[in-house]
Amino acid sequence: MALIKKLNGISPKFGNDCYFSENATIIGDVSCGNNCSFWFNSVVRGDVHSIKIGNGTNIQDGAVIHCTYKKNPTEIGNYVTIGHNAIVHGCTIKDNVLVGMGAVILDRCIIESNSIIAAGAVLTMGTHVKSGEIYAGTPAKKIKTIAPNTDLKALANQYIKYTGWYK
Repeated sequence: MALIKKLNGISPKFGNDCYFSENATIIGDVSCGNNCSFWFNSVVRGDVHSIKIGNGTNIQDGAVIHCTYKKNPTEIGNYVTIGHNAIVHGCTIKDNVLVGMGAVILDRCIIESNSIIAAGAVLTMGTHVKSGEIYAGTPAKKIKTIAPNTDLKALANQYIKYTGWYK
């Protein structure tokens, strides 16, 4: 059973039909919408500031979501895919975004909707990724624009389907 822990009088809050793997950890000031999933060894730690997650978002294996003490909350939109072992820290990610495996997104970054952060990318503090851009590298830079017909919401919807296999 997932570790869902109240901290400093604040319990995580979840929408309907969320999935929690047996060893996911969600602590403190965390709220999420419907149909979210928290996969194996993921950690969502709302101990020093708030973490808000929209509908249909998946936090994959080993990913860490955190924030900065009393400075930078973390906000993640709807239908966001946070890849395996990614680190998302004190930033804002809008809707329909793919954060690739092992990517690192640091404080005060803003990732606009319909964008991709490539696997292994490191976004330094305050980076602003505009809608439709793909960022890659260390430090991450824009490498190209997403094709107009790319459906990033479809990827998040796949993870909603996968949760049915585990429930």
